[in-house]
Amino acid sequence: MEAAPAAPARQARLRLTRRGRFVFFGLPLVLLAVLVLSLSGFLNAPAKAADSAAELSLTPTVTVTVQPGESLWAIAGAVAPERDPRDVVADIVQLNNLGAARVLPGQQLYVPSK
Repeated sequence: MEAAPAAPARQARLRLTRRGRFVFFGLPLVLLAVLVLSLSGFLNAPAKAADSAAELSLTPTVTVTVQPGESLWAIAGAVAPERDPRDVVADIVQLNNLGAARVLPGQQLYVPSK
């Protein structure tokens, strides 16, 4: 006696739970939205130094050695007496990448000359 060929096994249909549908559809959509929003933020950044290299200008500077007892305020007043010392101190801090407005005697500083 020959055995009859077995009927092909029927695969069960995949059924997703609510959590499964979220993971399968929602999570990739959320990640795509985050990617698009972050890229649009980089492309629409309002802060620009200049549109071209020709529009960039160098800040004219001089090098000053800090003397004992001298502060940034005193240096700012001596270098640019016509300007507000607060602005000059801010420029000095930015030019020299200083973490604070404290300087040490003998320290070399770049100071805006105009």
